Amino acid sequence: MKVFCLGGAGRICRESVYDLVEHSDFERITIGDYNYDEALAVKEWLCDSRVDVTQVDVKNVSETASKMKGYDVVMDGSQISLNGYSTECIAKAGCHGVNLNGFGEEGQWDHIFKEAGKSCIPGFGMTPGVTQMMAMKAARQLDEVDKVFVSHGAFRPIAFSPSITETTVFEYDPSLPSRVVFEDGKMVQVPPFARPKKIMLPEPYGETVQYIIPHSETITLSQALKSKNVKLIEVRGTWPAKNMALIKGLSEYGILTNPTVKVDGHEAGLMSLIGDYLQNCEQGKTTELYGYALHVKVTGHAGGKKKKGVLTHTHPASDGSVPGWAGLRAYTRNVGIPLAIAAVLLAKGRVEKHGVLIPEDAFSPEEVFNELEKRGIHIHEYWG
Repeated sequence: MKVFCLGGAGRICRESVYDLVEHSDFERITIGDYNYDEALAVKEWLCDSRVDVTQVDVKNVSETASKMKGYDVVMDGSQISLNGYSTECIAKAGCHGVNLNGFGEEGQWDHIFKEAGKSCIPGFGMTPGVTQMMAMKAARQLDEVDKVFVSHGAFRPIAFSPSITETTVFEYDPSLPSRVVFEDGKMVQVPPFARPKKIMLPEPYGETVQYIIPHSETITLSQALKSKNVKLIEVRGTWPAKNMALIKGLSEYGILTNPTVKVDGHEAGLMSLIGDYLQNCEQGKTTELYGYALHVKVTGHAGGKKKKGVLTHTHPASDGSVPGWAGLRAYTRNVGIPLAIAAVLLAKGRVEKHGVLIPEDAFSPEEVFNELEKRGIHIHEYWG
């Protein structure tokens, strides 16, 4: 089997590649990245003879697709704004595909995947991805589902890479139409920082205040749980408190809209300038606590009785006590590992349906959880 790791030199996707080296039996693992020098550095870090490197530009669809042809699966770690291009490349190469983001650009290539007998799953990291598996694990134990609350805390610096900076700005764009909740059978758009709620995350994270975010779980779970008459789906998230305070201030002053300003006679986007600053200052590249925490609550009925299931997740500590998990890697490995697991399942033919699929229709929660457990990542389930 062969896997093409698109964007594999990125800070998160390199962890997906690392996981493939550690846990998969792929015979060839190709890192395809625009930043060829960084890709070579990742290859050297991995120190595995199965890994090779090629330079790609996903905006050059024909050339990139030709480089992907012959691979069993493309593991796509490219940034949000490139997912339309990257999915077109994967579709035209005739490969299976999976990406981290799942924000909706992928569906236009559904017919090509179906014609080729291939599958593409948008959005399979921790969230979206593992969160849908957690919600489905709970929902399958209920006759009817009333409410689903998906929450997460991503404890990482605000701007340790360009793609993370882009994600931060994207999620709190005041005009973003995809920031929605599912309520009484329809999608309801909400503004940034809507519906604040206190969520108790597993230690060491504790109580956090979280807001509605534009994640694909709202869309995919509304489809997957339609037969169970789900009435409300809300997806929330948070970053470290200091990061949230900064984003909220930038939002209140209209800076997240990236207004044009003049600097030494040249025009530039104000948010673009701030993003550049954050990527190059210590405060933008560090934080006090690193890691990830998921919290999914599902309420409904089973056997005529009200039921509530809460699923959380824990992972090795970021304090250096567990090799390979210190500092930022406690965050980046959490995001990258599920992507790698999904790529392996695709390559092994564990996904039976073809076309662009939601995670709920592609993977078994138990199979994903078993793979996570092998890496020291555990899912905890409580019922009341």
